[in-house]
Amino acid sequence: MFTFEKMAIPDVILITPEIHGDSRGYFLETYKEAEFAAAGIRGPFVQDNESSSGKGVLRGLHFQKAHTQGKLVRITSGKIFDVAVDVRPGSATFGQYVAVELDAEAKQMFWVPPGFAHGFLVLSEQATFTYKCTDVYDPASEGGIPWNDPAIGIAWPELDVAYKTSERDGKHPGFAEQDFGWAEKN
Repeated sequence: MFTFEKMAIPDVILITPEIHGDSRGYFLETYKEAEFAAAGIRGPFVQDNESSSGKGVLRGLHFQKAHTQGKLVRITSGKIFDVAVDVRPGSATFGQYVAVELDAEAKQMFWVPPGFAHGFLVLSEQATFTYKCTDVYDPASEGGIPWNDPAIGIAWPELDVAYKTSERDGKHPGFAEQDFGWAEKN
């Protein structure tokens, strides 16, 4: 059993699973196709990914121009600030973002549909981030937006350490400089 909460951008959904616990530990379902499909989250899911990062690591904002991916995000250890930016030009929420804090204790999940740029910041000393994708990773179609692009204005949390980003993420063109026409085709 899951609770599905539509965010300010309704296609983005926060999912809370029912957790069954006792003195031995806990059990929960992390995915049930029929319930997710009824909430508007449809696969098929064709690739699972996992990353581990330390405090202050900021990954994103990433998207793929072909093989656009819907991502069902989960944290198995630690805590992150997770962001989805609507890059679908015909959308009423184009250029807007939603953000949530996810942590391993709450066991919530975050649905980032195709047509969104995605990124996250690690808030805890370490975090393990797992996600199911609706399409395969395609390096030839990678794209991104600077995490601190003023056109989007994401209110990233302040930390007691400097953000750590990749060299690649520092080279993305700004939101206003990009042609997101590919998102309408997918």
